[in-house]
Amino acid sequence: MRKLIERIEERFDPLKRSRQTFWYLAHRFGMWDRKLAERYILQSQVRKLHLGCGWNLLPGWLNMDYIPERRGAFYLDARQPFFFKDQTFDFIFSEHMIEHMSYLDGLKMLGECHRILKRYGNIRIATPDLAFLIALYRDDKSPLQRDYIAWANRTFVRDAPEDNEVFVINNFMRDWGHTFIYNENTLRTAMSNAGFSDIVKCELCQSTHDALCNLESLARIPTKFLELETITLEGTKTK
Repeated sequence: MRKLIERIEERFDPLKRSRQTFWYLAHRFGMWDRKLAERYILQSQVRKLHLGCGWNLLPGWLNMDYIPERRGAFYLDARQPFFFKDQTFDFIFSEHMIEHMSYLDGLKMLGECHRILKRYGNIRIATPDLAFLIALYRDDKSPLQRDYIAWANRTFVRDAPEDNEVFVINNFMRDWGHTFIYNENTLRTAMSNAGFSDIVKCELCQSTHDALCNLESLARIPTKFLELETITLEGTKTK
């Protein structure tokens, strides 16, 4: 918990923000990110793209983010057309990233993901679930929901006078750069409109595809809370 709070505080540290700006500019306008991405494609028999990797660098994956914060992560603005050729990747994974984009930008990203996936390739999208937020406002809360509200208020809402779900919901919708929170039907429809079929809901870290198992970053928040707030859908490119 202490490490989590320290990481949150660091994001508001001016010196750290200046380093992040320099790091972003170096990746954004340098040429090595694209060259290294192309090298990964040439050298990999099974090509796997991790969008919005953050600090969770997955071995054997091409880890990319808008602000690459670790060595081994490369720059990609998922709101823009991807530089990859059609049918390049076998798998694509994105965890808690699409909610940081507008709905229209999310549709564009999913369309690009469909374009660059090989036929019968698979995509896995994990994102906060709007239904989880709405359920926090119910009177008949479960013990887990009550624990989540208390934890979220202590961790993220420092000015909350009490463990009240209203503060948690407001903070969740506004903080961390969240722009659009999906529910299952909205995300499923967006994926379908992008061309994906055989869309299935998955549990955290579980998949029928070995390559898509155990990918989520369990170190971000307590696992029971990550399971509570996350919805995960997988889809297949069949055409």
